[in-house]
Amino acid sequence: LSLLDIVLCLTVLPKVLAIFWFDFRLISFSACFLQMYIMNSFLTMESCTFTIMAYDRYVAICHPLRYTTIITEQFVVRAAIFIVARNGLLTMPIPILSSRLRYCAGNMIKNCICTNMSVSKLSCDDITFNQLYQFVIGWTLLGSDLVLIVLSYSFILKTVLRIKAEGAMAKALGTCGSHFILILFFSTVLLVLVITNLARKRILPDVPILLNILHHLIPPALNPIVYGVRTKEIKQGIKKLLRRLS
Repeated sequence: LSLLDIVLCLTVLPKVLAIFWFDFRLISFSACFLQMYIMNSFLTMESCTFTIMAYDRYVAICHPLRYTTIITEQFVVRAAIFIVARNGLLTMPIPILSSRLRYCAGNMIKNCICTNMSVSKLSCDDITFNQLYQFVIGWTLLGSDLVLIVLSYSFILKTVLRIKAEGAMAKALGTCGSHFILILFFSTVLLVLVITNLARKRILPDVPILLNILHHLIPPALNPIVYGVRTKEIKQGIKKLLRRLS
């Protein structure tokens, strides 16, 4: 998850900062399509990672005695390969389809990032298939991940409600706390981004652009904080720092 966040930030933010700080607006076609591919593939990889993490929580709470036999090193390796292969291959046609279009109009996109729709709208060709493929792949990958996450947490909640031992319920829910918060951040920003793009004609054109940038900034910034604050050593370090400041 950390690696995915780092790659996404390094793909998007340097160019965005170059635009805002130095007014450097140029980007080559190859760099633009590479940025488009990394954003699409790594965004879905992050969603898929959350799904694998949800499964890990499900096994830990619903089948604790079998955890070490199910979540093995071999499983982790296979899961990592699956995450990269599924999302890397299925999102590859998006920049390829965009690069094969004929660009004979303007060469200025109305965005700080090379999104598929921003770039393909400059084409003189029919982009219906391009739009349809991104729509189907996006909702298939992200939608299936969301369904599996909801199912995992449904089983977890069902199991937790049956626990009668004192403190066991709080411990079980604490295991899922960080993961659930991260999914909430990721899904909320993504949902707002989708809604603003659908209602583009009713809102200011800069709003979707701002939300697109924030979607690549907020989750990566919050992920280490959410997980880090729950670490005992980091908690102690924060408490010591606050004592010194007070």
